[in-house]
Amino acid sequence: MIRVLLVDDSPVTLMVLQSILEKEPDISVIGQAKNGKEAIILASRLTPDIITMDINMPDLDGFATTRQIMERTPVPIIIVSGIDNLEEIRASFRAVEAGALAVFRKPPAFGYHGYEEAASEFVNAIRTYSEVKVIRRRFNHLNVPKQDISTIQIPFQIHQDIRVVVIGASTGGPQVIQEIIRNLPLGFPLPLVLVQHMSPGFIEGLALWLTESTGFPVSIARDGEILQPGILYVAPDGKHTGITSDLRFSFSISPPEHNLRPSVSYLFRSAAKNLGSHVLGILLSGMGSDGAEELLQIRQNGGCTIIQDRDSSFVYGMPGAAEMLNAGMFSLPPVEIARFLRSLSERRQL
Repeated sequence: MIRVLLVDDSPVTLMVLQSILEKEPDISVIGQAKNGKEAIILASRLTPDIITMDINMPDLDGFATTRQIMERTPVPIIIVSGIDNLEEIRASFRAVEAGALAVFRKPPAFGYHGYEEAASEFVNAIRTYSEVKVIRRRFNHLNVPKQDISTIQIPFQIHQDIRVVVIGASTGGPQVIQEIIRNLPLGFPLPLVLVQHMSPGFIEGLALWLTESTGFPVSIARDGEILQPGILYVAPDGKHTGITSDLRFSFSISPPEHNLRPSVSYLFRSAAKNLGSHVLGILLSGMGSDGAEELLQIRQNGGCTIIQDRDSSFVYGMPGAAEMLNAGMFSLPPVEIARFLRSLSERRQL
């Protein structure tokens, strides 16, 4: 039985979430908190398997509440947020920075448009994220300046003419991406393209949060756009994002892969097919195996491949699947991935 604590200052939202979960035989709502202070007390007293967290609450908002829970009694937390308020979405990603695992849209009331899809997504998130093992967090890393990291020696056999960096991530991905691009120089000489598994409606907020918290330019990819160096492009909702041989984006609404659209697999496969050895593929923390086989394709086509190492991954599913296929040439934590990228950029400028 998955034991859930619901946190929201809206009685209507609490009622909606409760009614969704009480239909599930393997899920039990063990408590409800109307504000952050109640949530901190109940998290310690009830020891839930997972907490759903609102963002806008009196006294303590979802960010501050998440931060205190992760410092005192760490437990998997997912943010349940509205998608019609950009400020709320941006605040939701601050909670992710504080240790929340993911952000999901609030389901509307029963009978309203989108209820079934959002309710199903919410239930699946409860089942999935309740299994994630979290650790106590310390927050002296928040709002700190960029690390003064050195470069590393890249083996000579790595192709010098890398033209694009493609990245796939799921659970834990936003925090890792933040750490990587925070430690890249402005004017980084390559474009970077990210597929991040995320609930619909939050990609724009993710891009804004990454830009504001790192200072690195982040943009939502557009069909037909030419990729420019020094920008992290994020794949938009609902469209597979590929890259052509002349470094343009090419979108598709072909069926989901791994039940996902956009999928990491589609991005990696297009990069391997169209750019061959000129690709650096990076597969980060996440559940499932999206992108693992296609990372191997990048390696087989002469490109360079990196997987996030086990110790730094929130969930080792995606990089672990790639490791089993021997798809990764390097297994590195986020700061070492940033060092690798810095070294690659300096090597290009020689």
